Amino acid sequence: MSLSERWAAVLTESKPYQPRVAGKLVRMVGLTLEAIGLNVRVGDRCMVERNHGGDIEAEVVGFDGQRIFLMPIEQMDGLRPGARVWPLTVAADVPVGHGLLGRILDGTGRPLDQKGPLQNIDQGNLQGQTINPLHRAPIREPLDVGIRAINAMLTVGRGQRIGLFAGSGVGKSVLLGMMTRFTNADVVVVGLIGERGREVKEFIDEILGEEGLQRSVVVASPADDSPLMRLRAAQYCTSIAEYFRDQGQNVLLLMDSLTRYAQAQREIALAVGEPPATKGYPPSVFNKLPKLVERTGNGPQGGGSITAFYTVLSEGDDMQDPVADASRAILDGHIVLSRKLAEEGHYPAIDVEASVSRVMPQIVSDDWLRKAQLCKQLLSHYRQNQDLVAVGAYQAGTDNVLDLAMDRLPKIKAMLRQGLNEGADLQASEAGLNELFPVPAQGNAK
Repeated sequence: MSLSERWAAVLTESKPYQPRVAGKLVRMVGLTLEAIGLNVRVGDRCMVERNHGGDIEAEVVGFDGQRIFLMPIEQMDGLRPGARVWPLTVAADVPVGHGLLGRILDGTGRPLDQKGPLQNIDQGNLQGQTINPLHRAPIREPLDVGIRAINAMLTVGRGQRIGLFAGSGVGKSVLLGMMTRFTNADVVVVGLIGERGREVKEFIDEILGEEGLQRSVVVASPADDSPLMRLRAAQYCTSIAEYFRDQGQNVLLLMDSLTRYAQAQREIALAVGEPPATKGYPPSVFNKLPKLVERTGNGPQGGGSITAFYTVLSEGDDMQDPVADASRAILDGHIVLSRKLAEEGHYPAIDVEASVSRVMPQIVSDDWLRKAQLCKQLLSHYRQNQDLVAVGAYQAGTDNVLDLAMDRLPKIKAMLRQGLNEGADLQASEAGLNELFPVPAQGNAK
């Protein structure tokens, strides 16, 4: 059977399994199915018989003695007590390859775009392969993302993993779309995990656009998908990025969002009885996050790279949320989007004071780094004294740093603003800093 025929069998109702030893469904509680009579392992896939046909695929997520816990990837309507459960005999592989470019897929690799069956594909593994950290190429080359505020103030390195921290409605999806169009990358992989179905279509049609889609692969698992499907979608888009990296290409991975991935794992863990630990999140959530993130980054020396941006939702703009806090610890930097800046009409609403790129000192010149730090210091100093300036209580000449901040503030804000269809490469971004500070910066502002 060819690979294409194999996938046609797996993704349709032709039952790509043999009824070796069928188990029996004995209980359904919430999102969890319990079966007996199966000899399977955690992570194995099974098919559950449904009354009206179209059997349901489920994954083994735990066990208790002889009872096996299953989590379905589809709706569970039509199930009945005593329904037969068969283990799948085909490998849990997913389609990868150049045939995915320009396509929109779900978490199992099924096309959502009605462009016909997948062609020119290979097979990959959802779990990926661990790379020895000593074999990874170091991050030494800057990546042009086309966003002036990021290029100039928070320069990203090729192979870096960075978080995009934002509440709702501050422009994170628009920023991701801009990076998709302007970033200097060979392939772009977009994972839309747990988003509203309406937002998925809007992102693809209006933000990503036809031009951006041509070199992209989109994996979408909306909010109404099962938690297992959302979990798989995040792993799947990472597997696609790994495939292109192994081909020696430079990949940009945009995942929106890491928080929805963590919430999907929380739903699964709580459903099988794992006790909550930190604000309702079980320990397995904080075990899954680094396993997913560490799959990205640079490959071996001379190979390809995956530069990953993960959006992290700060509910109620709370930056101390457990997922946000854990994400900051495992990522190579974070970019914070400010609701206050968005309300002022400042887009992209990047709060450069609260943001940091941990690899920037290794990939830009000393003068560039000092000027970026000086710019941050001026913004911070002005913010601390803003009330005094607003009420007219400040006398010019009292504070040299504040005088400089007030003089440069309009130009700084203009540099950090950018239109939706306006790109700014690394050279233009550095030139913007040099226009603000024509003389080489000496040390830090006092």
